[in-house]
Amino acid sequence: MFRSFVTRKDPVGGVGAGVVARVIAVVRIAGLLAVVITVSVASPGPTTGGARGTAIAVTLGLSAAAWIAWIVTDGRPWMTVGSLAVMGAAGGLLAGLSPNSAAAGVGCVAAFSAGVRLRTVESLGIMAETLAAFLVAALATGAPTTAVVGYSWAFVGFWTVGLTRGEYLVRAEQAEDILAETRRAREAETHAAALAERARIARDIHDVLAHSLAAVSVNLQAAEGLLAASNLPADNPELTKAVECINRAGTLTREGLAAARRAILALRDDAAPLPDQLSSLAGQYRAVGEEAVDFSVTGEPRPLSEAASLVAYRTAQEGLTNARKHAPGQPVALSLGYEAAQITISVVNPLPPAGQAGPLAATGAGAGLTGLRERAALAGGTLEAGPAAGTWRVCLRIPA
Repeated sequence: MFRSFVTRKDPVGGVGAGVVARVIAVVRIAGLLAVVITVSVASPGPTTGGARGTAIAVTLGLSAAAWIAWIVTDGRPWMTVGSLAVMGAAGGLLAGLSPNSAAAGVGCVAAFSAGVRLRTVESLGIMAETLAAFLVAALATGAPTTAVVGYSWAFVGFWTVGLTRGEYLVRAEQAEDILAETRRAREAETHAAALAERARIARDIHDVLAHSLAAVSVNLQAAEGLLAASNLPADNPELTKAVECINRAGTLTREGLAAARRAILALRDDAAPLPDQLSSLAGQYRAVGEEAVDFSVTGEPRPLSEAASLVAYRTAQEGLTNARKHAPGQPVALSLGYEAAQITISVVNPLPPAGQAGPLAATGAGAGLTGLRERAALAGGTLEAGPAAGTWRVCLRIPA
């Protein structure tokens, strides 16, 4: 309990807590020395001849041993109960045998500490034991009435003060628990509000992008239909290029809409696990292209942070897009590996034959891999991309 009090004085366990702990230890040792010295020089004392002197020496030794055990076993409930029980019995007998010394301090300390640390029934038992031992010894040795009454009230008074102190500490701990629970509830409420706001933003962005990109796609399809009309010359090269441009624009628009939806999904709190996202991504590329996309997962899947999942997803997306642009029709292997301290994403496809660039090879700004490297670096990972043994390999390693 004293240890809990010290923690409350300085929650971070800094220099103040160490100072308070040392002061408490010094006070306990000083109290034991005061009892031993005053009992040793008092009359009657251990040097008094006969059975009384021997009894004083024995009870003084037991009191000192129990006092030391009480200090050493601080924080261990059952050992604390035992040491306080011995302190109460030996201290009560010692106070009755040597009323002219500070022997009563042993019983007072036992009663007070029991009231602070133990349950009411246990502390009452130790206080009653201390009082009964004192009365037996005091009445047997003919101690003065004033000493009998005064010491008895001292034992009861210290026990009552200890109970009050213990109740105060219990209520302080309860208040701390309530405060901690309130803080957790406030944090949960703040987190829920943030998720709700992210979901609202995601819905708004989705509505805007879905409407605008869908309208662009419809208009591109209409333009393609007009350019393919039978009344237009079929052998016009400029017209053929225009049709190709519109086809590419339509493809990019559909891909952009799908990418925007996936990015919006990442803003929401119901995003699917990374293996499911990558499986869905591979399925989308199979459905709209000629590539044979093989997706595999190795290792034991585990939850990942939003940052790691987003970087991994963007890497797979960019790798598949590059494969479609630069090596159309070639098989692609997409793999996700869960390792001990990291995850790996790899996208591998055969290099296209020399001089056979795909129709989409010239599209884009060429900054996709650079952006992925920057994303990977911000997340503490690395990205490698380049030719290897007749294939083009994109490999991401990120701590997770």
